[in-house]
Amino acid sequence: MKIASWNLNGIRSTYKNGNFDIFMKKIKPDILCLQETKSEPEQLSKELLNYADYNSYFEFSKIKKGYSGVAIYSKQKPDEIIHGMGVKKFDDEGRIIGVYFKNFMNTRDLLLINVYFPQGGREGRLEYKLEFYDAFLKFIEKLRQKHKKVIFCGDINTAHEAIDLARPKENENNTGFLPEERAWLDEVIRHGYTDAFRYFYSNKKDIYTFWDQKTRARDRNVGWRIDSFFVTPEVLVKTKDSKILTDIYGSDHCPVTLEF
Repeated sequence: MKIASWNLNGIRSTYKNGNFDIFMKKIKPDILCLQETKSEPEQLSKELLNYADYNSYFEFSKIKKGYSGVAIYSKQKPDEIIHGMGVKKFDDEGRIIGVYFKNFMNTRDLLLINVYFPQGGREGRLEYKLEFYDAFLKFIEKLRQKHKKVIFCGDINTAHEAIDLARPKENENNTGFLPEERAWLDEVIRHGYTDAFRYFYSNKKDIYTFWDQKTRARDRNVGWRIDSFFVTPEVLVKTKDSKILTDIYGSDHCPVTLEF
């Protein structure tokens, strides 16, 4: 079983330039979680709404066209779809969608939440981001009381440790690497969630999931590891690997995978 997560920075452009097809044919994920789809329902083609043998589920921004948005493609039809976390000011931006399976490929009671966490760069957005973080942890912990096998994934928009970005010193006072942002990830781990990639590759350096396009940072590998899978212990024991697919192009992010 393989789950993939990818911030596309626009699903229509990634599909149009062929990179979406290339990725799907090469990786063949059982479930694909997408962030920053940047589309409206009427803008999605039949090919994207009914892609190959996948069931597709979308969450759109209610406040601005072509903004945010998340989606899940799943070969197996889920038993339940989760839209948002029940907090209007966060849900209106279209940042959360989840799927629940009573029995997914012989893995019982699996809950997967796909999230595009906010950035903190614009005025007032850091406070919004931190509020979103806190609300999300409460939300996922409430779900965890019912479901033991929990995964959340997506664009976290924060690098946790110095090893997770190319220039930690230069970014100590920049959003995405601020102490209060990183402290939330500490809290997530204290609650029993594991960053799957770091579990398997605790000391691996110079591997990132996001690069600034304006400065052609990917060519120089000046990046950030801000896209991750977090899993509960019940999922971790079944996890085989988590990979960062730096050879996949089509966005300013690359995909990450979780394998069982």
